[in-house]
Amino acid sequence: MYNHDKDVKMSTLKKATSALVSVFHKDGLEPVVKKLDSLGITLYSTGGTEKFIRELGIPVVPVEEITSYPSILGGRVKTLHPKVFGGILNRQDNEGDLAQLEQYEIPQIDIVIVDLYPFEKTVADGASEAEIIEKIDIGGISLIRAAAKNYKDVLCVSSRNDYAPFLELLNTRDGATSVEDRKRFATRAFEVSSHYDSAIFSYFNREGETLALKISETKGQVLRYGENPHQKGYFFGDFDAMFTKLHGKELSYNNLLDVDAAVQLMGEFMKDDPTFAILKHNNACGLATRSTLREAYVDALAGDPVSAFGGILISNREIDAPTAREIHSLFCEVVIAPSFSNEALEILKGKKNRILLVQKEVALPQTLVRTCLNGYLVQDKDAKTDALSELQYVTEKKPSERELEDLLFASKLCKHTKSNTIVLARNKQLCASGTGQTSRVDALNQAIHKAQTFKFDLKGAVMASDAFFPFPDCVEIAHKSGITSVIQPGGSIKDQLSIDFCNENKVAMVMTGTRHFKH
Repeated sequence: MYNHDKDVKMSTLKKATSALVSVFHKDGLEPVVKKLDSLGITLYSTGGTEKFIRELGIPVVPVEEITSYPSILGGRVKTLHPKVFGGILNRQDNEGDLAQLEQYEIPQIDIVIVDLYPFEKTVADGASEAEIIEKIDIGGISLIRAAAKNYKDVLCVSSRNDYAPFLELLNTRDGATSVEDRKRFATRAFEVSSHYDSAIFSYFNREGETLALKISETKGQVLRYGENPHQKGYFFGDFDAMFTKLHGKELSYNNLLDVDAAVQLMGEFMKDDPTFAILKHNNACGLATRSTLREAYVDALAGDPVSAFGGILISNREIDAPTAREIHSLFCEVVIAPSFSNEALEILKGKKNRILLVQKEVALPQTLVRTCLNGYLVQDKDAKTDALSELQYVTEKKPSERELEDLLFASKLCKHTKSNTIVLARNKQLCASGTGQTSRVDALNQAIHKAQTFKFDLKGAVMASDAFFPFPDCVEIAHKSGITSVIQPGGSIKDQLSIDFCNENKVAMVMTGTRHFKH
């Protein structure tokens, strides 16, 4: 993160003579304060940190000796004093500032080492509101902002994650720093403070009463490129918290989008029998549920073996050796599963670039955000899954038990396919889907054409639609192709036209009352 230029002239460096150290987390601090002491840097500190330093046998000056005030209000006020902030905020090239330091006996502070109370962890641990409020840092955040603002003269270490680069800097320069060094640490400090404030705001605004968008993610990585090679790309998030990567190359921007789509889709089937899905460009081109995972994979691949080339594979069960042998003959970018057997892992590692991911049980965001015009669109995640108990049976003919299972199977897939979409399924297998079409009729015709191309017999198959049918044309086309049962949201002023056609032609249709657009 910090690249120290060894050619910096000594005249551009500023030698530190004093440091204020006041931290919540003491782990990793010992080598830092020992190095500061070895460089002859005077240490000022407070409370537990002062005790920690003193127990190391290192001289330390209590902040109370500067301020002539003890820590008060149960520790709420320790460093909030002009003699502390004057030592940090003074401009060392300003004669007036220096005169005031001398007048009021304020010591110069060249380094500030501070971290913040663990507010986010306290919230995550389910603490009481009183405990959470006490973890809103006041003095620490003020010290960070003051030191970072005055980076021309002061270096701010704002997190224990920065101890290592700071220690490297001390070892390289013997306590001297350049303005570029200090500005880098200041940038990091403002990142820490802004993230902290965003977390506090999010806690107070849990009900969304204040219409403001605050997004802060501290972990990021540079991708090879964005959606296309001429675009820059980045991922912000804790990928390692969600996956263990066992093998393969680095994931690309497009890989990550496909992995997200795969995880969202398979989330609908995690409690089902062995299920396998194959995705390409964020849409499923194969999906099947079977008694064994190998069978599920083989039948998922049959849905569209052409599109499966270079696709993303995901299962809801451990991938075993028989399944791995089938997968190994296909060129695929990523394979995701809850686990891999040892034998399966050795087989799949046979392709050096194939990415193998073990998915962990991690809660996913329930809010979706995307850029729009000169701002952002925010919405709740579509967490509604159509259920058997909520179906409205609107035709004279009712779906059979097998058809009902297929209808709900197709509906889950429809929800995760780009609109306009039509999904055709039979025996818990995706026969074909029409995706991202400007008309629902086009989506249906695309699906029928694909199903016929891959030799699916649509007689007895079911059809799912992400939105209502404004005209009966879709059910007419479906019936001619052999479709016997339909699931759709309903809600068109012309619903009755589709119902009438189904009744006249002995087609079963159910309505869910829930639209599932996906754009």
